[in-house]
Amino acid sequence: MENQLAILRNDPWLQPFAKAIDGRHDDACRALNRLTSHTGGSIVQFANAYNFYGLHRDSERNWIFRELAPNATAIWLIGTFSGWERRDEFQLRKNKDGVWETKIDKDLIRNGDLYKMAVCWDGGCGERIPAYATRVVQDPDTGIFSAEVYEPENPYVFRIKHFIPDTNPLLIYECHIGMAQEKEGVGSYEEFRLKTLPRIAADGYNAIQIMAIQEHPYYGSFGYHVSSFYAPSSRFGTPDQLKQLIDSAHELGLAVIMDIVHSHAVKNEAEGLGRIDGSPSLYFHSGDRREHPAWDSLLFDYGKDNVIHFLLSNCKYWLEEFHFDGFRFDGVTSMLYLDHGLGKAFGSYKDYYDGNQDTDAITYLTLANILIHTINPHAITIAEEMSGMPGLAMKFSEGGIGFDYRMAMGIPDYWIKLIKEKKDEDWHPSSIFWDLTNRRKDEKTISYCESHDQALVGDKTIIFRLIDKEMYWHMMADDSNFAVERGMALHKMIRLVTLATINGGYLNFMGNEFGHPEWIDFPREGNGWSYKYARRQWSLVDRKDLKYQFLNAFDNAMIDMVSAIHGFQSLAIEKLWEKDDDQILAFRRGDLIFVFNWNPSDSFSDYGFPVPAGEYEVILDSDARQFGGFGFIDDGIHHLTLPDPLYSPAGKGWLKLYLPARTAQVLRLVRGKQS
Repeated sequence: MENQLAILRNDPWLQPFAKAIDGRHDDACRALNRLTSHTGGSIVQFANAYNFYGLHRDSERNWIFRELAPNATAIWLIGTFSGWERRDEFQLRKNKDGVWETKIDKDLIRNGDLYKMAVCWDGGCGERIPAYATRVVQDPDTGIFSAEVYEPENPYVFRIKHFIPDTNPLLIYECHIGMAQEKEGVGSYEEFRLKTLPRIAADGYNAIQIMAIQEHPYYGSFGYHVSSFYAPSSRFGTPDQLKQLIDSAHELGLAVIMDIVHSHAVKNEAEGLGRIDGSPSLYFHSGDRREHPAWDSLLFDYGKDNVIHFLLSNCKYWLEEFHFDGFRFDGVTSMLYLDHGLGKAFGSYKDYYDGNQDTDAITYLTLANILIHTINPHAITIAEEMSGMPGLAMKFSEGGIGFDYRMAMGIPDYWIKLIKEKKDEDWHPSSIFWDLTNRRKDEKTISYCESHDQALVGDKTIIFRLIDKEMYWHMMADDSNFAVERGMALHKMIRLVTLATINGGYLNFMGNEFGHPEWIDFPREGNGWSYKYARRQWSLVDRKDLKYQFLNAFDNAMIDMVSAIHGFQSLAIEKLWEKDDDQILAFRRGDLIFVFNWNPSDSFSDYGFPVPAGEYEVILDSDARQFGGFGFIDDGIHHLTLPDPLYSPAGKGWLKLYLPARTAQVLRLVRGKQS
């Protein structure tokens, strides 16, 4: 028992599956030893593919180009430097390992030249973008993508060399560069740096999570159908502008997390990896496993060393070349299971160890976490995973897969279901508290009410579900409307209780902090290629005649409150009171008492419940006028607990409060009493 992995010691219910858990741990150990046998055991040195493959200068400033293409029979580098013709001086030679290589005079290729590979194989030829291209651009007239030589005369030099984020707790602002501006068009790295970063910093968040960084052919894919894994999307600007954005974020104290896609790849063959050397399976599975049944994309074969080499090197590339502070891994559930977890309830531990697990993918994810945390011990890794696989967010040494956090994906689903299916009087505090705190004690989660997923066309944000069309007519600051008042009150309460119960971090999607109206719909044929809904209307929150300012002010206040308590997420949560017929919930974290009255109609005077004895002050009131409320509570009053012989020996007394309907308040212990 003493020699067991910590995950098994922590959870006796996992003992029947000890063999499977030990097995996945041993699989990673064996893979690590095998892959690093030629690098002295260094996984960091192993993950160096991007410095070998692709287009590089050698010590004499000549060009070296290499590509792994074992199925090819001939390859030429073609581009603007060759008139897009196959010329002898740009032809590659193949070695015994399936690596093609050529050396090109330093003066034949220049900064700004466009290029591709002309690849031939038994049965055909085609033009391909190199797998390790670090810049890919699209012709505005033809729509054709090409790699581009990127060698700026004065490359960007980072001002901050070693950034250590202060993310305790981790407060993430999820964002998309292209839709971060108010204009009806694609925003740029530079616009985001100058206009959006200051807003995020002012809002109190300490990390940004950027979507759609890796190059993708279709803008409307939200960046999830990646074609060029090493190229930052050129829609938003240059690689150097992305570096400057990250540097500026660090100067503001913001960690920068990249939404990385290693779960699948775009099917496009001209732009992507699909048949880069004519073979359908250089990077992907063959046969029925090649395509994702729900995503219309290709699935990596994590059992191949070249795939592991490609993806691990990709992690290292973004960390070292761009100074990202970590990754949110997309689609982890799809990676963990052979059936991608589609349609499964995952109702018992047996569902995680029934032979349906992709052991190769699990090994890759484990190695990725080892690599990332070896390169940067302060790096942040987050798994987007909905099945609840035990150990996903535990250290490898403890028997886990190694992520720092897992997304609490059940929480937004809970809020949507509650809003859609339950009448206000049926919102039970016992259910709310259970669903927000039901998680593994040895794994940290990222809690959130809604992310970009809940804002996509066909769905609705929380504020739009609560207020709907009334948002168009009754958001003036001096307007009185029941639907708006109800929606704003619940919006504040939902966000506060979700933040207040975190055990790891909290996430907000760009604009939701002030109740951004409507949905996200990228330009497509069905909407006339419009950008109307692929932007953020910051002017709404900036206007003093609209109510959006109140929601933003409340979000700022609750974020500031939590930020001021170092390690807030680690404080024990003690439930103090839960009464479903009154719809009252109260719980304690440290010196803070959180009180929620979910009742839609009943306010309560002198409502009491036992708390640590002492004097309390109100530090946050969702009903305050500066947050668009009615100001029914006198926040200046300090509350003294009343003694009770039943509770006094435990150092507790009765805290009695006025609790207006649909409000939340947070009280802080100012001075404790001796029991």
